[in-house]
Amino acid sequence: MKLARKMFMLLALSWVTLAQALPEIQSWKTGHGAKVLFVAAPELPMVDIRLVFDAGAARDGALQGVARFTNGMLDQGADGLNAGQIAQGFENRGATISNGSERDMAWLSLRSLTDDKLLEPSLELFGKVLSKPDFPADDFAREQKRTLVSLQYQKQKPASIASRRFYQDLYGEHPYASDPTGTEATVAALTTGDLKDFYRQYYVARNAVVVIVGALSEKQAAAIASRLVDRLPDGQHAVEVPPVEELKEAREDFSEHPSSQSHVLIGAPGMHRGDVDYFPLYVGNHILGGSGLVSRISQEVREKRGLSYSAYSYFTPMRRNGPFTLGLQTRNDQRDEAIMVLRDTLREFLAEGPSDKELVAAKNNIIGGFPLRLSSNSKISEYLAMIGFYDLPLDYLDRFAERVQAVTVKQIRNAWQRRVHPDRMVTVIVGGSG
Repeated sequence: MKLARKMFMLLALSWVTLAQALPEIQSWKTGHGAKVLFVAAPELPMVDIRLVFDAGAARDGALQGVARFTNGMLDQGADGLNAGQIAQGFENRGATISNGSERDMAWLSLRSLTDDKLLEPSLELFGKVLSKPDFPADDFAREQKRTLVSLQYQKQKPASIASRRFYQDLYGEHPYASDPTGTEATVAALTTGDLKDFYRQYYVARNAVVVIVGALSEKQAAAIASRLVDRLPDGQHAVEVPPVEELKEAREDFSEHPSSQSHVLIGAPGMHRGDVDYFPLYVGNHILGGSGLVSRISQEVREKRGLSYSAYSYFTPMRRNGPFTLGLQTRNDQRDEAIMVLRDTLREFLAEGPSDKELVAAKNNIIGGFPLRLSSNSKISEYLAMIGFYDLPLDYLDRFAERVQAVTVKQIRNAWQRRVHPDRMVTVIVGGSG
């Protein structure tokens, strides 16, 4: 009893410490319709700026790969400057630029010191990359060739093959089905005109979220946000991504591959950002397969039976229901047994739910590790980008520990039994015939 009381006090203290460390988020819209989220972080003379656009691979349509290609070309040439001049311009001022694109979103980021002599020219250059990309033909041809080589290489990797097949089988005709990298055929067919058209449609003010974290006042942050967004056309927000349909039956997809190991992915559409069942599903998965070696799946598959070095489960929440995935890699001759154990572990968890002891341990682990996720300005900016893009409440970070702690065994069991159906899952296997 004393130990339990001590653990409760330590956990309560960690909540207080976390609450004190959480940033205060300011939010507003620019005159051109872009949402802005700002956190003042005066500890270091730096600023992180991230612009997020609803311009991920879900917007590719028939031109698979165009979203990622467009984003990747932004810093390859802008306003007459070539890629080398752009890179040198940021480096000379101690600034860094980065970009990326996934299924839902694409982003462009700047990190700079806040000294005006460094920040001003960095912002000017960043604004050119953002608003005046040239998509130069020579650089496009080079990147196109490099991407085609990469796609050829991916065809030799079981993990890449499995991931592509998994999304295709889960999502069918839905925009989430295609891989953000595209296919050899679609990438080979892309032109600079396709990239320019995609950029003009989606890199607009009303389709943007601006995140600023750093040693600035709110007035300075507002001026920077307007300065960047005012360079863009107002445009329109991208249309809604269609809902994801649930799977109606189980399917197995086997791909022969000359390897001694099989890659196995099992799953179904899971949950979306802001889902009403997010916390019961998230905390429950931490117990089932999301907490490394101490998770149930790892214990049953790896520790007790030695069937796999890595066995896991996770949710990938997106704007619409992203996948719930169970996975492992195992020897071909152990594959059937490993899959059976993986499925049995899921069914047992669904039937019984977690024990009280498992739930307490999971909460302690999640809440105790949460401050590390906010340990730098760049990590805070990533969370703010998620909050802004998915329209989550501004108190999402403040209430995270509270909402994790409020989850009960009954809630987990109820949510998992309603949302996870082992008899309606896709099983993708890439490996030898055994």
